[in-house]
Amino acid sequence: MSAIDYIAFWRLRPRFIATIAGCAAIVGIGAAGAAADLGIMSPSNQKVAALLKARLPRTDVSKVDCGVVDGLCEVTAGSNLFYVDHSGRYLMIGRVYDMETRQDLTATRLLEINPDTLIGGAAKANNAASSDEAPLTRGAGAPPSAPAAPQHLSLTSLPATGAIVWGKSAGKTVTVFSDFRCGYCRALSNTLRTMNVRVVERPISVLGSRDLANQVYCARNREEALHQAYAGEPLRNAGTCDTSGLDANEKFARAHGLSGTPVIVRSDGAMIEGYRPKEALAAFIEGARS
Repeated sequence: MSAIDYIAFWRLRPRFIATIAGCAAIVGIGAAGAAADLGIMSPSNQKVAALLKARLPRTDVSKVDCGVVDGLCEVTAGSNLFYVDHSGRYLMIGRVYDMETRQDLTATRLLEINPDTLIGGAAKANNAASSDEAPLTRGAGAPPSAPAAPQHLSLTSLPATGAIVWGKSAGKTVTVFSDFRCGYCRALSNTLRTMNVRVVERPISVLGSRDLANQVYCARNREEALHQAYAGEPLRNAGTCDTSGLDANEKFARAHGLSGTPVIVRSDGAMIEGYRPKEALAAFIEGARS
């Protein structure tokens, strides 16, 4: 495909949506770009940055790191993230998962570069309909000008089973629908551990984590197992038990359209989706009506 054909192809597409868990879309770069400080980069990073500068001249690349994943270079462009091969020819949009440590590397990196924005669900590419520049993986986009009003979700139909209760028993209660392989859920869990809250965690399998959720739920010490799972550590007290409560969580999630994690529900039913930094999370939880 010629560069002209490639550009025409992208202009005909209204939107490119990145897939997850190893199904990332791979496209050949017809025109690539960067404005990066080549002086502080390794030779490999400099080479790829130079190729991007020539091929994506209107993309302001702030960082190129070819040491994150073997065979790939991670490219940061403002609040956006994508990957290229070492030849600078192929551009990949989507999420990279480390199956050994069970970590979402893309989610972790997006959280680092977008700490104050709501980040959740599958990474999406920019609308390429009016541009010949490559679409980029990013978080949820630019921060809203004002906090969005929370939706409401009644939890009364959920059984008491299926919940892993942890945190400060005297604190305000917050319910979290989570996935143990979700990087943002891990970040949320780490944040909640520093707060005076009682967490009712309800695992749902969005990223194929049901087996892991079963192990955590059936552990002799569920709270300990939960944090081990998020840290990618082997569970030291796993067992077997009735996991029908987890089935109820997933049935509830499907019925209410909860297709991404985390989903945070406070005691009065107000709900927000995605990760929030500690200050925003604390304000949301404190806003519960008594």
